[in-house]
Amino acid sequence: MMRDKPLHSISDDYRPAAVVYLLSALAVVTVAALLVYVVLSLPPNAPGLTDHVAAQMAQSGVSNPVTAVLLNFRGYDTLLEMVVLFVALLGVWALGDVARHHETAPGPVLDTLARVLTPVLILVAAYLLWVGAHAPGGAFQAGSVLGAAGVLLLLTGWRPRIALMDLPLRLILIIGPAAFVAMAVMTLLIEGQLLTYPVMQAGTLILILETAAMLSIGVTLAALFLGGQPRDTQNK
Repeated sequence: MMRDKPLHSISDDYRPAAVVYLLSALAVVTVAALLVYVVLSLPPNAPGLTDHVAAQMAQSGVSNPVTAVLLNFRGYDTLLEMVVLFVALLGVWALGDVARHHETAPGPVLDTLARVLTPVLILVAAYLLWVGAHAPGGAFQAGSVLGAAGVLLLLTGWRPRIALMDLPLRLILIIGPAAFVAMAVMTLLIEGQLLTYPVMQAGTLILILETAAMLSIGVTLAALFLGGQPRDTQNK
């Protein structure tokens, strides 16, 4: 028979974990305190950048100031946001594969709801993408609606085919960040600055970026809901 592990040995094993937890908690508290300090340090009546944005709208390629800021004037912020979303998915995938279990058939209400709403949500996502150039909308709103369509399908027990779980899935996940990086390199070579588009082509380039971002965001949100890395061992 195997002898029980000594108590002092067990306590020694827990010490590294306790140190990691303590350091993690300290880092979280420090970041939170810094954020509170920054917010409290903001001037109460800041003039903002509204006038500066309005003065540059003619060169932005769009007529919606929010889209102009997110995709043109501060496009690298949007790039970093997409990278954060992608890293979050990698963190979920690092926890393991999707648990394999037998799916129960969806009820008639859920099945009918998915069949009716999924095409509508896809159309709404396309509309939000297109209208974002001159009204509230854009890639993140469209991607969220597209992700909701994916979550609805997953709730009914639908899973992607085996052929779509590997390379095609990964290509869609990275197409958004990759499009931003490619555009940043191209504009750096042409205009000398990152994500500074030629005025005449700005609208078209922004639409291309938003389309790629919408696909990545939608699929990433649905993949996060799935809760693990899909494998070929999953049922069709």
